[in-house]
Amino acid sequence: MPLLTTLRHGTPTDLPPLLIVHGLFGSARNWGAIAKRISDSRAVVAVDMRNHAGSFWDEEHTYPAMAADLAAVIEAEGRPMDVMGHSMGGKTSMWLALTRPELVNRLVVADIAPVAYGHSQNHLIAAMRGLDLSGLDNRREADARLAETVSDPGVRAFLLQSLDLKAEPPCWRLNLDALERQMDLITGWPDTSGLTPYTGPTLFLSGALSDYVTPEARPAIRALFPQARFAKLPGAGHWLHAEKPRDFEATLRVFFD
Repeated sequence: MPLLTTLRHGTPTDLPPLLIVHGLFGSARNWGAIAKRISDSRAVVAVDMRNHAGSFWDEEHTYPAMAADLAAVIEAEGRPMDVMGHSMGGKTSMWLALTRPELVNRLVVADIAPVAYGHSQNHLIAAMRGLDLSGLDNRREADARLAETVSDPGVRAFLLQSLDLKAEPPCWRLNLDALERQMDLITGWPDTSGLTPYTGPTLFLSGALSDYVTPEARPAIRALFPQARFAKLPGAGHWLHAEKPRDFEATLRVFFD
């Protein structure tokens, strides 16, 4: 199995290295500013998930498969790591902690719960697939074209980070076909019956303006993560690390250090 592509920051210290796991349509590069700042006290490894950015493409995009990818990165590192995952990356990190707890020192789950969600992101895949890439040579024009189908400028900016304008012709650095086919698995959550709860320190960090982690999800969280603590970032939505990066970073430091 190929290893995920990684971006590394800092040098090893007495603190465990930190593994950063991005969400759907994201990349390790999205987390560059936070990773660089946190690397003043520890080594930080941010991954590109399968079917994203610089990592390999594969027909399978399930949480057990993605968690196995993370396990391989940690095993190659040679010691357990602290793990922080956002959204899809948060679900992957939870599955890793539940199935390979010896690899995870502490866990932060950013704005997601171990439950199935009813929404789909296939409308964004349709928008990306429908973007006219002919003659594109700058991000401003790409944004203008994408605005015809995606009204939110923040969402457009996020998606366009995965558009490779240097390629000839320009292309998306996302396996849109595989992600679309398995969207129900991405928004869903695997059967956890038979799994032992993860008893390590765990923080569920949410955006106060987000509806991804509801009070109704807390019993499911407590059942699988009995040491779970909860915190909210005021003024932040689902992309809390981009909306409140300094507050997000400060919270990680307090919990992990």
